[in-house]
Amino acid sequence: MASDAGFALFATALGDCAVAWNELGLTGVWLPDTSAGRLRSRLTRRSPRVLEALPPAPVAAAIAAVKRLLAGERTDLLDIRIDDSGLDGFDRRVYAAAREIAPGRVVTYATLAARVGGVASARAVGQSLGRNPFPIVVPCHRVVAADGELGGFSAPGGSATKRRLLRIENARLEGPADLFDSSETAAAGRAPSA
Repeated sequence: MASDAGFALFATALGDCAVAWNELGLTGVWLPDTSAGRLRSRLTRRSPRVLEALPPAPVAAAIAAVKRLLAGERTDLLDIRIDDSGLDGFDRRVYAAAREIAPGRVVTYATLAARVGGVASARAVGQSLGRNPFPIVVPCHRVVAADGELGGFSAPGGSATKRRLLRIENARLEGPADLFDSSETAAAGRAPSA
């Protein structure tokens, strides 16, 4: 029987991932670690009262969508419900803006800060994304530095994991195709240089 709250580990093309949920939506997403034991340890540190359970239908659908995305399918995860009620307002605005970045596209920290508005700076946006409890669903890997470099990534594996995620998505900077994009690359996107 599915539970109103719990966590589940699941295999992806990237490795074992995990999600935790409650009745409002996902409460956390974890990318692969060096072992399933370390992944469980990270999960229970952040969500100590949550037990492994059979995911309800919406969570099972979210897991399936994450699997498809990590297998290279252009899958939009905007329909996945998250419970961000415990986060501060700035982080919620940053995560909402980041969720609008389409699969296969990247934006700079400064561009995302402009979308967040107010007094948001590229640095503040980067710090917020470093706290992101929903990687992949809130696609912080799609935000890069203004100089074309990857920028930071707080998930296990750091920038190597970020680079791998962008390659899986065949990502390119948002905007129209330019003279250097072949028609095939322009249609599919290209990863930023790193």
